[in-house]
Amino acid sequence: MRAALRDKVLDVCAKKIERKGDNVGLSFYAFFANKNDNPALLMEAATWWIELHQLDHFVKATTIKEMVENGL
Repeated sequence: MRAALRDKVLDVCAKKIERKGDNVGLSFYAFFANKNDNPALLMEAATWWIELHQLDHFVKATTIKEMVENGL
């Protein structure tokens, strides 16, 4: 995962957790605007989420944050 995506994931997770608590779930779409302005980055996130880790559509933000912090 490239550094820009990693930083974005960590930032979004932290903000969601802060606003909605430890049980908040999100999908990889949470890291992008409603328009597809960066398809390569979106595909990188989708590949990491779906292919590499076979995650469900919604996963706790705390889980995703921990995975990224641990380099998974």
